Amino acid sequence: MHWTVAAPFVNKSNKEKEVWLTPYIPGERHKFERIPRSQPLQNWHERKSKVTGFKEWLIHWQHGMDSLAATDGGIITIFPQLPAVLGMQRRITGKRPPIVSWLFNVGTCSTGIRQTLAQISLKDIDRFIVHTRREREIYHEWLGIPIERFEFVPFHEFDIPVTYQENTEHPFIAALGSSHRDFPTLFQAVEKLNLPTIVASGRRALEGLTIPPLVKTPFDIGKADCLRLAQEARINIVPLMPKPQVTAAGQVTIVEAMLMGRAIIASNCYGAEDYIVHGQTGLLVEPGSVDHLVQAIEMLWNDPALRNRLGQAAYRYAQENFSCEAVGAVMAKILDQVADEVGRY
Repeated sequence: MHWTVAAPFVNKSNKEKEVWLTPYIPGERHKFERIPRSQPLQNWHERKSKVTGFKEWLIHWQHGMDSLAATDGGIITIFPQLPAVLGMQRRITGKRPPIVSWLFNVGTCSTGIRQTLAQISLKDIDRFIVHTRREREIYHEWLGIPIERFEFVPFHEFDIPVTYQENTEHPFIAALGSSHRDFPTLFQAVEKLNLPTIVASGRRALEGLTIPPLVKTPFDIGKADCLRLAQEARINIVPLMPKPQVTAAGQVTIVEAMLMGRAIIASNCYGAEDYIVHGQTGLLVEPGSVDHLVQAIEMLWNDPALRNRLGQAAYRYAQENFSCEAVGAVMAKILDQVADEVGRY
């Protein structure tokens, strides 16, 4: 079956480079054509607003129309905006290709008119691929769509070369990422333990917080520098702050740390338990608990054998479940199911 792939991070200048998951989907049944969007996607950390603006919606609309015009089978979208515009465009044009929505993470489930518009535009999407099990129930209730159309597939990531070793001369804790991070709890814990910490996050995530003396916050660093920090750190921590209506957060940072074989601590919320097996591939701590976080940090900081065991187990688990090959095999089965369903009508 022919599929057009509409990914906002694929534009005309990087179309050949950004292959997404398609080379890792096995078999000969499905063929893929990437449809670039007209303008590059803005970096999340540089966005001034969390809400998709009118100009951005126009770009999504054109991207959707281009994908609809090019498809000779179905459409695979990435991020939640494109399935919404394509749902409306299918109604307007009368074309009814099957749509598989990958990485359907809306961030926050709105109420009122936004919820109504989401329910209308998304009601006929064939499959939603979510990256935590809890999201299946959340979106099922929010959109009123049968839960069977929501599939949990772990977030995937390309292999990450490990080119740096743990910094044993000047050990430190690393906390990377911005989305719904609980830096206040982290800061209290590391201040209590008096441990050097580097937080690589966006300015907005740290705005208004008092930064302890032993915490460094380098801004405007690139992806390569973030990965270096993660590899050199003695411990990687993903502190998360549970909030009503928020659907998921932290999966990207968790998967990257595990693929690099790092010892990791994460708050047990937003589906972190779908990625970390507590005590085997990392440690999960109670969200918002300074005492629990302190205990977990002390345990890992002072036990190199435990850090190594957890890191190696995390790497093996990530290769088996979060690699492109592992997730590509799951995606092939989902596309087979959707293609078979289309063939019955």
